Amino acid sequence: MPHTTPTPVDFWFDPTCPWAWLTSRWIHEVARHRPLDVRWHIMSLTVLNEGRPDLPERWHRDLALRMEPVRVLAAAEKEYGSEVLGVLYTELGTRFHLGKAPKERATYAAALAAAGLDPALAEAAGSDAYDASVRASHQDGIGRVGTDVGTPVVAVGDVAFFGPVVTPTPRGEAAVRLWDGVLAVAGTDGFFELKRTRTRDPIFS
Repeated sequence: MPHTTPTPVDFWFDPTCPWAWLTSRWIHEVARHRPLDVRWHIMSLTVLNEGRPDLPERWHRDLALRMEPVRVLAAAEKEYGSEVLGVLYTELGTRFHLGKAPKERATYAAALAAAGLDPALAEAAGSDAYDASVRASHQDGIGRVGTDVGTPVVAVGDVAFFGPVVTPTPRGEAAVRLWDGVLAVAGTDGFFELKRTRTRDPIFS
């Protein structure tokens, strides 16, 4: 039977996370083969890991820097609406994960311009004016799965999961097979977890 009714998918991401990036590209690949209604939402590794004394100081410095592009996304959402998050995420992620661009104002401004948005919004990186909206979006996502997770959070209808975490990004039939598996577990009452230790670094192809 052909798939005609779009499946609602909510995707929470931190743009600096390579694993979330790989999963987001998988969602884009699935959307080439199946009708999806994808809605993008911000979450923050900085917020997720704040107040953790077990993390070394260098991690806390990195987490503070990771907050900058999340703030830029929040500023763009406030200015243009949530529909711009997907395209801006693509522009930021392409620069961070494929181009290895630094997390700095010039990178954010270039991504904004490429997305057709005001590059001046890059200045939001240094402001806490959008932090309340970042936290609200983050809590909306994390509240669906619990705190013992990371990014991405993917919700299929009313069922949300952390992940799938996968590398490299599945393409073609492999992407659809994984999607069908996600639909299967999402439709299984009481399903909570599948997990194994990662043995690869992120592979960007």
